[in-house]
Amino acid sequence: MSRVLKDAKNQITCPYSSSHKAVDLVKYKNKTCYVIAHSDGVVVWVQTGKKNDKNSTGNASYGNCVKLKHKDGYYTLYAHLKTVKVKLNEKVKEGQILGYMGDTGNAHGAHLHFELRNTKDEKVNPTPYLNKDLPTDSITYQVYDNKKKKWLPQVKSTSDDYAGNIGDAISGLKISKLTYRVHDKVKNKWLPYVSGDKDYAGNLPNNIDGVQIKHATYRVHLKNGDWLPWVNKVDNTSSGYAGIFKRDIDAVKIK
Repeated sequence: MSRVLKDAKNQITCPYSSSHKAVDLVKYKNKTCYVIAHSDGVVVWVQTGKKNDKNSTGNASYGNCVKLKHKDGYYTLYAHLKTVKVKLNEKVKEGQILGYMGDTGNAHGAHLHFELRNTKDEKVNPTPYLNKDLPTDSITYQVYDNKKKKWLPQVKSTSDDYAGNIGDAISGLKISKLTYRVHDKVKNKWLPYVSGDKDYAGNLPNNIDGVQIKHATYRVHLKNGDWLPWVNKVDNTSSGYAGIFKRDIDAVKIK
């Protein structure tokens, strides 16, 4: 049976290659089928309302689609769906129906376009994982406690924990494998992006009041306040970073 097709065996109609960084699937013997979640995850992108358009490019070429982020930091993407049964930020379970196979977007006939992306959101060959667990490649992160004047222990993105001491403002952030930056509350400006945890984002001992993390879903906790909503993008809008300027951050959580 398949990890991405309900009650069906995979039939690959177009394999992974350097030009086609995905696999196209139908139900064995060229039939359509319900599409299911490969593994537990969170819906980080949904696109609906698309029809067949063989001239479409970019995101429109995916047609109706669903993208999941999994606890190991990997992503799966399911494209060309006829119908979509889940919503943005919904938590889904392995085997849960995401939609029905279709030919929306740039598609020649109904099929599932299935992508696997690593923790950097880069496309990798999904073929070895069609019927097995995803790779384990969790992100670790830690923050600098400005009250205790020390780096706190690392936390894994696959856990339900967070980095920080509630009540103690942070002034530094380290994240493995990702690209990120912080907003310096004292200087009132974004500091340069940092990649990986060999360096850190921050300007000790200046407190942090904003965080941006590329290719991740993240949130922050305000000192003397609450957890703010999850953020899953990086841009110049109010929903493109985590934090409130002039308000100290005392904890960070990444999933």
